[in-house]
Amino acid sequence: MLTPADTKSLPTNPLTILHTSDWHLGRRLYGRMRYDEFAAFLDWLETAISEQHVDVLIVAGDIFDTMTPSNRAQALYYEFLGRVSRSCCQHIVIVAGNHDSPTFLDAPSYVLKFLNVHVIGTACEDLNDEVLVLDDTDGTPHCIIAAVPYLRDRDVRSSSAGESMDSKDANVIKGIRAHYDDVASIAKSKQAQLIKSHQRHIPIIATGHLFAAGGTTTEDDGVRELYVGSLGKISADMFDEGFDYVALGHLHVPQRVGGRESIRYSGSPIAMGFGEARQQKQVLLIQFGAVKNEFSDKKPISNNTAAHTIASNVPQITSTVATIETSVEKAAKKVANQTSGFMDDLFGFDDSVDNEGRDKSNVDEHHVKQERKVDDLNSNDVDSKTTSPSAAASIPQRLHFDKSCQMQIASLPIPTFQRLAQVSGDLQSIQQAIDSTTQSLDDTESVWLEVIYTGDELVSELREHIQAMVDGLPCEVLKIKNTRTYNKVLNQQQTSETLQDLDEEEVFERCLLLNEVADEQKNALREAYQQIIYNLRHEDTQAE
Repeated sequence: MLTPADTKSLPTNPLTILHTSDWHLGRRLYGRMRYDEFAAFLDWLETAISEQHVDVLIVAGDIFDTMTPSNRAQALYYEFLGRVSRSCCQHIVIVAGNHDSPTFLDAPSYVLKFLNVHVIGTACEDLNDEVLVLDDTDGTPHCIIAAVPYLRDRDVRSSSAGESMDSKDANVIKGIRAHYDDVASIAKSKQAQLIKSHQRHIPIIATGHLFAAGGTTTEDDGVRELYVGSLGKISADMFDEGFDYVALGHLHVPQRVGGRESIRYSGSPIAMGFGEARQQKQVLLIQFGAVKNEFSDKKPISNNTAAHTIASNVPQITSTVATIETSVEKAAKKVANQTSGFMDDLFGFDDSVDNEGRDKSNVDEHHVKQERKVDDLNSNDVDSKTTSPSAAASIPQRLHFDKSCQMQIASLPIPTFQRLAQVSGDLQSIQQAIDSTTQSLDDTESVWLEVIYTGDELVSELREHIQAMVDGLPCEVLKIKNTRTYNKVLNQQQTSETLQDLDEEEVFERCLLLNEVADEQKNALREAYQQIIYNLRHEDTQAE
């Protein structure tokens, strides 16, 4: 029997796959609707699919932000599928994430099949239904997709009374591993039959919506723990060696899993919170067989001297660059003007960013070391004076090339369609940062601000002070945080906070504190509460 290494060494027909995830259509930012950004991204993505001659598009979960998406969010989704189905893209594969309603995604799946859109919302009882053989326009097999959606707790384990958290964790991991092992077995069996018939390698691409142990997150990205009590975090060894590539969703920061080049998160396409504002968002291109496009190893770099000066002189500010453009071409040109640099596989954070802006428990040493390389990568590649912004924006950056199995992976940078900036410091620093930000804008741009006051002076009417700073400027303050009020004046904290400032876990912790619950009782109550929250989040209100 052929081993995975044997099959991958066979000739492979040219194939280009685009991996994206975590669109979160319908998501708001501090109450602000973002449909224009989502529409601009989908327009850009449609153009990128045509320009890169993509054969298969994979969306690895969290297409919508809620299980009951708005009519406008649904319209964006279906209109995009209709347009792309008429393009060069021969197949679209969509799997559900933890934010999606499985039954809502599944409902039109039989109709969408006529457009070669393959939707797997619910984990299938017959796992053969999760293994898709996709043909090209000539009817010959292109690839095999192990289309595994987000596996809910009920899909991967059976609960029992009195089960400990450790036992639950072991059973969740065991169930996820068994599911992928079974799907891999089916996919490899189909692959062996196709290899025998066609005498060439047929790639197997798996999908997943999972939380990798050690995965990098940001503070306000809205990424949830997928199982009760932070259970079910997976590792690279969960995936069979027969998978040529694993397209993952759930984490919003682009990254590899366990240092494996072929197991990757594409990340979210737009910043879901101000903590993601400095990330260079991307989609991933995976190409098999004879090279269609020779991807460059060069890293696109910032061409905006003013933006670079701001980042250097005002370390309290984080920002992304660009505004919503009606012209996709104009938006693409703005990629090169963003302040964040490209890295090997982790995009975004500069050294000046405080580590408190990330979830420390999810940042491993490998990623931290890579973040420290960003300045070297930016300074050693291409002279920004001799490279046009449009050229830098249009060339994907090659992340990995494996000649032995005829596969290369490249990142394609996404323009930022609405500029965000996070400003912190005392009043003087905040004023300087706002002035620097607005001076860097062109005539068509605006910026949304999150202002964090960290000064020692107790300022009354802080909101009025901030509003006076931005009057007449092309910027809007979406959120003001007063850390002095929060940390030093508890009574004022309670009166100034809103539910928007707290998540459900923080509210519960406040209740435990207010009711003076004994320490020995807290863990049992937390576990029960987490189970309730999990059940509420995963109740599919679209189901019968």
